[in-house]
Amino acid sequence: MRYRKVGRWGLKLSVVGLGSWLTYGGNVEEDRARACIARAYERGVTFFDTANVYARGRAEEVVGRALAAYRRDSYVLATKVFFPLAEGPNDRGLSRKHVFEQCHASLRRLGVDYIDLYQCHRYDVATPLEETCSIMNDLVRQGKILYWGVSEWNADQIAAAVVLGRARGWAEPISNQPQYSALWRRIERRVLPACAEYGLGNVVWSPLAMGVLSGKYRSVAQPPPGTRAASPGAAMMEEYFTQPILDAVARAAEIAQKANCSLAQLALAWCLRRPEVTSVITGATKPEQVDDNVAAADLDVDPRVLAELDRVLEPVAPFEAYTS
Repeated sequence: MRYRKVGRWGLKLSVVGLGSWLTYGGNVEEDRARACIARAYERGVTFFDTANVYARGRAEEVVGRALAAYRRDSYVLATKVFFPLAEGPNDRGLSRKHVFEQCHASLRRLGVDYIDLYQCHRYDVATPLEETCSIMNDLVRQGKILYWGVSEWNADQIAAAVVLGRARGWAEPISNQPQYSALWRRIERRVLPACAEYGLGNVVWSPLAMGVLSGKYRSVAQPPPGTRAASPGAAMMEEYFTQPILDAVARAAEIAQKANCSLAQLALAWCLRRPEVTSVITGATKPEQVDDNVAAADLDVDPRVLAELDRVLEPVAPFEAYTS
């Protein structure tokens, strides 16, 4: 395993992390989730990411129980706040009240005394940025969180938070968690340059494009039984799940084979080629998937292979990926 600093900050993460969206606490039984987390830890993964909204809190509970087997100082635990978990008027967003209460709820569910990285799951247009940055600073000063970050904020929002933090002497956001893959490159235009300028690292989600870049899908009409594309969650994949994309992915798999790695490993290495990317957040429903993903950390891919991957995948990447 390799480790990288989060932007300009001292915190280091494993370049391959393990997430829990759509898996732990929901579609994956707890014993299997524990096995995946144990395998990841054994293979050198130190970055574990979840969110209060995943499985409505159950993901945090499962992750917390699994990580309780290890020394608290040996891993980096991240969670998020923004989306509603109840129907009250203050049960959503990034107000001081919601963030404060949800931080304590996450601490209880995770079974820990502090959160390493607390992330704003989206930008809240209904709450002044000053209010959000202020409560994050307070939580840092109280020792409830060590660092805070953002997820899916645009370049201007990131810049504004950093500038405000520096002006007030508050803790700045250290990380951004955007979607990023060889089929979703939206952040390359403005977000990655902004993160580089202001010192944030990126911990990217869906680096395998909802599993499409694993190579397991060949036909839109016949997705393998038991896969996401064959489940009610298929709607989330619609931008990736077209036959031209699947045909291009099949050609990409041939490139990976020539490079003596799996397509998933090559896709993860493609993300990690960027110095602005600290870690790729992967998902796993069985330990063997953890092994395959973790192997990407040790890949030294010839730049010509990555360029060939670009020539195949960039033309079919969804148009929306380049609109902002």
